[in-house]
Amino acid sequence: MAKRRKNTLTKQIWHRLKKDDLAVISLLVLAVIFAIALLAPWILPYNYAKQDLSQALQPPSFKHLFGTDNFGRDLFSRVLYGSRYTLLIGFGCGTAAMLIGIIVGVLAGTNKKLDMFIMRVIDIIMGIPSFTLALCLVVALGKNALSIMIALAVTTIPTFARIVRVQVLTVAEQEYIEAAVSVGANKPWVILKHILPNSFAPIIIQFTYQVVSVIMLGASLSFIGMGIQAPKPEWGLMISQGRAYLRDNWYLAIIPGIALIVITYALNLLGDGLRDALDPRLKQ
Repeated sequence: MAKRRKNTLTKQIWHRLKKDDLAVISLLVLAVIFAIALLAPWILPYNYAKQDLSQALQPPSFKHLFGTDNFGRDLFSRVLYGSRYTLLIGFGCGTAAMLIGIIVGVLAGTNKKLDMFIMRVIDIIMGIPSFTLALCLVVALGKNALSIMIALAVTTIPTFARIVRVQVLTVAEQEYIEAAVSVGANKPWVILKHILPNSFAPIIIQFTYQVVSVIMLGASLSFIGMGIQAPKPEWGLMISQGRAYLRDNWYLAIIPGIALIVITYALNLLGDGLRDALDPRLKQ
């Protein structure tokens, strides 16, 4: 019965989401980007790291669709491969932050002794600008992929923790929760079977928006040389490297910038579509 109810709810959400054309298009765009990132090593027309100075700074052509950079590397191949780093940073850090945020939020919402301490720590973290906090953590931990992901996750955890805490406190006051407790259900079972499933919608919606935030933060760190390091083709780093050639070879910075805009805009539109599809007020 519970499985059937879950399947019915999923179908209802998908039915509402399909009515939003922009959300569906965004979902397809993201699916294509994920496929490109997954298959990049096998579909690249050129080795993204191979240098050929005789082909340096070639404009877009049939041979090199996006042109070549100052080392003669194919920009099209580099942009395609760079999607891997963008998705890893965005969805990897976003997922880690969401899972840790859920644990912290549940602890704060169900334990009054921990609540005050946890929320004050979160207030302190959220009082520091995200970029400044991430930059300080990267400087302290070192410029490597793991340090960058830890720094970006830390800046995102408080948002999820706050949302989960509010949802836990709200759902815990519902009559069916009181009924479950009254018949002897223990706290972990109530949390896993009732509270968290009913907090699912705002968490997923926030996840899409936070992935956008993490991607932009990661690109910003790379732009100033504190993120993914060369010769890896991360989009923020490519924009930074291409800005010196904007006058005559605009494509070096503009094309990676467009790729960054496409993925973040698609995620924002999908988030808006999920918000409407998951809004219980829209149920007939």
